[in-house]
Amino acid sequence: MGDLGVCKEEAINGAGGTDMWSSSEGRTVSKADHLVVMVHGILGSNANWKFAAEHFVKMLPDKVLVHCSERNMNKLTLDGVDVMGERLAEEVTEVIKGRPNLCKISFVAHSIGGLVARYAIGRLYRPQRSKSFQDSDGQIPDIENSRGTICGLEAMNFITIATPHLGSRGNKQVPFLFGLTAMEKLACHVIHLIFRQTGRHLFLVDSDDGKPPLLQRMVEDSDDLYFMSALQAFKRRVVYSNVAYDHIVGWRTSSIRRNSELPKFEETPNKIYPHVVHEEISNGENPDKCNEAIITSDDYDMIEENLVRGLRRVSWEKVDVSFHTSKVRFAAHSVIQVKDPVMHSEGADVIQHIIDHFLLT
Repeated sequence: MGDLGVCKEEAINGAGGTDMWSSSEGRTVSKADHLVVMVHGILGSNANWKFAAEHFVKMLPDKVLVHCSERNMNKLTLDGVDVMGERLAEEVTEVIKGRPNLCKISFVAHSIGGLVARYAIGRLYRPQRSKSFQDSDGQIPDIENSRGTICGLEAMNFITIATPHLGSRGNKQVPFLFGLTAMEKLACHVIHLIFRQTGRHLFLVDSDDGKPPLLQRMVEDSDDLYFMSALQAFKRRVVYSNVAYDHIVGWRTSSIRRNSELPKFEETPNKIYPHVVHEEISNGENPDKCNEAIITSDDYDMIEENLVRGLRRVSWEKVDVSFHTSKVRFAAHSVIQVKDPVMHSEGADVIQHIIDHFLLT
């Protein structure tokens, strides 16, 4: 990339401490009009995305402005998906207000950050304009975003990495519980002692107020939270999943599949992306019914099925990743993100895959 540099910008237009990455090339202000919001996982921080942020702006100079979210760091990640989602929505709004040149927006989120991002876009979603809308000259504007926008920006890529979309309650959804029914049931009763409200959301035991669990509510639109319409607004949605050795988030929940749908594949080395072992596109099953309610249930198997059906009303690209030959395979949950550039460097090809397939127009 020659002498292209990467600069970190701070305190943009009063948004104190905002963590931004852009190509510098001798300038102090980037010409990029595409905001990429990176969201970390539980007990994480914006530093977890440093490697990916730097590579994004190096590979896509003057095209993307990367913001590594910092509103929900460390113990704040225990406050619940909804509270974190509201904070993220407020944070993204502040960033956009400080950058009037922005036209597009994408999200790249790791682990529970994917759930937080899904909540935030539900808050930030703006419905499509009426076809009868006319500008000041009486002309109907050429609006590409007929699907609606995210805080006024065109929604491009929504990418999650090792995110528990189906929660963590089902059999083998948290692999370190070894698939033992007794341990999985016990976890449902004690998880809040460790991970507080976030744990309750992940294990779908947060229905004390009479409402369905939050994750179940997040597969439909409500009066002021457009969860599914927001997902549908993005031109592409992608899930990256560890097929094994991720002891925090299981393959099924991160890839939005039923157990019978997990693909069989031969782990033939990919010369460009050696850890990517399978790719597929899952077409939306009922994209015209994204804002319709689904049947609620207290039975977990039915809840998980509802989550699968709800999320699969829109299309998803699915990328399965395996670190089975890696010396640090037992840290797959962090390696897939390159959380630490030294310890987790083997995941660099996954970040490269994200960049190479990133939709810019």
